[in-house]
Parts: sequence; structure tokens; C-alpha cells
Amino acid sequence: MDERIVMVDSGTGLKLTEEQLDERSAVATVQLRRRGVRTGDTVLICLPVGPDLLVAADAVIAAGGVAWPVPADLDEGSLRDRIRASGARVMISDLPHALDAADESRVRVVMSVADLGELHPYPGSRRVCAESDRAEG
Repeated sequence: MDERIVMVDSGTGLKLTEEQLDERSAVATVQLRRRGVRTGDTVLICLPVGPDLLVAADAVIAAGGVAWPVPADLDEGSLRDRIRASGARVMISDLPHALDAADESRVRVVMSVADLGELHPYPGSRRVCAESDRAEG
């Protein structure tokens, strides 16, 4: 069976197959729902263009959310303005300047790329604990 390539990361040359996208997106969708993403929720995605951005956007849509991609190379002030304008309470990013820009916004849950692919939150990620997380124990 031929592997269908859906994306090639221009920086690393790594290929993402259709099967890998489906698998990673399914796991990420579960993680988003566990963090409280529901139909109609806006989820900011501040990641460089590449496979992680594709997986995150696919998962947000599958969870019923509205994917709001934000360019990863924006300066902190512009990024802060876009975050506030979105009204989102969830953001997916590994970028320190994006995390700083989310301070003093409605964002309450920040998920890293690693959080999207694991059953338990990545210990090194910076994430504000939501009520739904506290209930999980």
C-alpha cells in the first residue's frame, strides 16, 4: 500500500503521511476535549508552519472548535492584540513569546504540542489549570 504524503516539513524534510495525520489528530482531539474544548469554542494556534500546525488545526476542527491560527513570527505586541481580539480561552503553542502574550487575556488553558499527543499533560509545559483538569485529579 502506498503511503500518501500530506505534508513535508520544509525545515526538516520530515514527511507526514495521511495515516500519521489521522492518528495524531485523533489523539489530539481527545486531549482538546479533555481540556474543555466544545463546539463553537475558539482555539488559538500559534505554531510555525509545519506538521504540528496541521495536526492542531485538524484536531480543533474535529473537536468542534474554531481554529484561529496566529502567525508564529509576530512580535509580542501584535500577538497580544490578536489573542485579545479572538476572545479565546484555549491556545496551542510552544513559543515563549506567545505564552507571554497570552498573559492578561481570556486564555486560561495553554497546551503545548506535546500535550496534544499524550494521555497526561507534558510536565514541562506551561498551562493554567482549568476546572475540568482539577476534577480529573
